[in-house]
Amino acid sequence: MSLASSAFYHLGDMPDPTTGQTEQNLPAVQQTIEILVMLHQKTKSNLTAEEDKLLGQLIYELQMKFVAKNKQ
Repeated sequence: MSLASSAFYHLGDMPDPTTGQTEQNLPAVQQTIEILVMLHQKTKSNLTAEEDKLLGQLIYELQMKFVAKNKQ
């Protein structure tokens, strides 16, 4: 969850808790998505159905937001 939160922060969807400012850093988002995908693949057999679904949904949502931000 902390990796996903970091990605949403770097997408500019979440403000910095200390400054309230938003920031966009798409290379950091891409790297975080790649890490989440790798973790999902490596832990697939050890996840409950709920955990697998949650991680898959997070990755999908981040990928869609990343593509949308890249088009802007």
